Amino acid sequence: MVFDETLAERVRRSLKTTQRITERRMFGGIAFLLEDRMSLGVLGEDLVVRIDPLIQDQLSRYPHVRPMDFTGRPMKGFLYVGPEATKSGPGLAAWVRRGVTYAKNMPAKPKKVKK
Repeated sequence: MVFDETLAERVRRSLKTTQRITERRMFGGIAFLLEDRMSLGVLGEDLVVRIDPLIQDQLSRYPHVRPMDFTGRPMKGFLYVGPEATKSGPGLAAWVRRGVTYAKNMPAKPKKVKK
């Protein structure tokens, strides 16, 4: 799947001052990871935002926001945010902040033990 390069570049600019961000191709789009934890992504025209699953229903009620249903089943803790909700700078910044904040507050991944 092709992703919106313009949106991806806008996300990159929003993350410019955030340290430890890497990018990885995922889900046919691009994901932005904070310390190896996905926080945001771009898939098609949509921004993908990782959020606390406990507030997913609440945030899904926002205009142009829906649960991420990549496989036909909604994924807990992930939202699609449509282009209408991210076309303004403040709109995009608010969703980027949500994704980064959630990723920052996730527990550290356990270290993989080499065999």
